[in-house]
Amino acid sequence: MATMTAPVMPEEFISRLAQRAAAAEELRRLPAETVDDFRESGLADLLLPARYGGRQAEFPEILDPIRRMAHGCASSAWTLGFYMLHNWMLALFGEQAQDEVFADGPVLCPAPLAPTGRGVPDGDGIRLSGRWSWATGVADADWIMVGAICGPSDGSEAPYPALVLLPAADIRIEDVWHTAGMRATGSNDVVIEDVHVPSHRLVKVLDIYSGTAPGAELHDASAYRWPMVPALALVAAMPALGSAEWVADLFAERLTERVLAYSGAAQKNQPAAQIRLGDARVRLRALRGLLDDTAGRIQDAVDARERIGRPVRADARAAAAYIVHESRAVIADLLEASGASAQFVTNPLQRAKRDVDVICGHVVFDYDVARELSGALEAGVKISPISMI
Repeated sequence: MATMTAPVMPEEFISRLAQRAAAAEELRRLPAETVDDFRESGLADLLLPARYGGRQAEFPEILDPIRRMAHGCASSAWTLGFYMLHNWMLALFGEQAQDEVFADGPVLCPAPLAPTGRGVPDGDGIRLSGRWSWATGVADADWIMVGAICGPSDGSEAPYPALVLLPAADIRIEDVWHTAGMRATGSNDVVIEDVHVPSHRLVKVLDIYSGTAPGAELHDASAYRWPMVPALALVAAMPALGSAEWVADLFAERLTERVLAYSGAAQKNQPAAQIRLGDARVRLRALRGLLDDTAGRIQDAVDARERIGRPVRADARAAAAYIVHESRAVIADLLEASGASAQFVTNPLQRAKRDVDVICGHVVFDYDVARELSGALEAGVKISPISMI
């Protein structure tokens, strides 16, 4: 199995995320200082192609930094993690598009991927209109990628789903992000009205899904042969896993000082509390093992230039969904044993729970669908060619 190394992330960076977490939630977007820290950190260089000054690292190297950022703030980890992932996605486009977007290095590029827009042929490209939700980090965007159904409106040709790349100046942001959790992601709506997009800024979704996009040949590095859905699912699972680890750490700290009301007993001496902590640690170790196994299997396959089939991709999505749902369960178990004081808005335990509850609602973590797709493919049942795997 491939050996994966992670870049060093200063604890000070994570600590600053934690210090700003409450303010970020109140702002409903990342503080400017966090965006500045990220731009200066070099994290966005990890999967940036070498020809544009990046590290061109192996894909799994971004997972550990995102997981660790969640020890400071899940919303920040989610937003910054997707900025990192989306620089990798941009490297899947053709050379002309990459020369444009990476002219000054890595960029901040939200990517609401649901194909809720329509692109009709227009000269050397398409004319794009639509509305997209869940545009994480869009307030600080340099560029944006959106999903669209492209093709003639008269039905003379079969439509196809594509990712479309535009400068942020071509969009309008609508402030709708009023949520119970993940508030600092600023995942507002985006509106695009009748904008011409040249054809070199389109890439077909089926090529992205299968790892055969133009960038795979352009850079000839294993990172750009990773299939998109496993990549997206594993990246998006990291804030949940990191949050669960952080909650376990906070719970352990509380045990050293918490005295139970009425009984006056130190909670650290209660067997039930000891069991909850020990159980959480084992479950989290198991999740990290599943993560390493899932990412390692795909990395080994792309290193060997093997085609990543749909069963393998579906299995990776199911594994990521399990990591998120089990992380949520660990947090719920520990919060249940933390007393009513953990529910004050100043306590980070309750924010972690709210954030991970919202993460679980992401479409890629629909646990029923993820398990169904994995089981169906193993059983040889035919599924839709555009299923999200």
